[in-house]
Amino acid sequence: MPRSIRLTLLLAVLASASLSAQSDKRPDGWRVRLDNPGPDSTKVVFSTMAPGWHITTGPAVILWNPTTTAKGAYKAETNIHLFKPASEHAEAFGLFVGGANLDAENESYTYFMIRNDGQYLVKQRAGKETKDVIPWTKSPAINLFDGKSESAANLLTIVATPATVDFLINGTKVASKPRAEVPADGIVGLRVNHNLNLHVSKLEVTASK
Repeated sequence: MPRSIRLTLLLAVLASASLSAQSDKRPDGWRVRLDNPGPDSTKVVFSTMAPGWHITTGPAVILWNPTTTAKGAYKAETNIHLFKPASEHAEAFGLFVGGANLDAENESYTYFMIRNDGQYLVKQRAGKETKDVIPWTKSPAINLFDGKSESAANLLTIVATPATVDFLINGTKVASKPRAEVPADGIVGLRVNHNLNLHVSKLEVTASK
């Protein structure tokens, strides 16, 4: 059986197990911050499931390990499998870099997200304020969940160089911005919006020469 098929079947089993267990046990060292804490906070499930982590959300969250950081020239990359969405409304998920003060009122980060209508976004948060770096934009590079497979996997990559910050989806560069315009040094983590069922099989940072 091809490795890709074995992985898809394994992730389907893990997704089912995650939904049934609804465990509150979270990976050691990781932190979770909700956009708007409230009665539905308990709907966020985040657990270690090799390979990687499984996440289901009610409210929108950011998730990070303070030891995962990047600065200078680097590549930050995550591979995220989207399982059947809870509703037809396309919710976004992806990667953030440049994280700072993530437990405080003046939190800041730059996030790169996709959603299941084939669009991507790059945005910055500074405290309660957000601004678009790149507004929602269509890209054929995004793999969509169409119900024919158990999940749809997308590899999101941010490459920071001295001159630019580049954004790639499944190896295709979809956007590039001058480094001076994109805060990119800091904590690297995940952002997941409402009512999503995801498996993150990789999150890593590699320094560039």
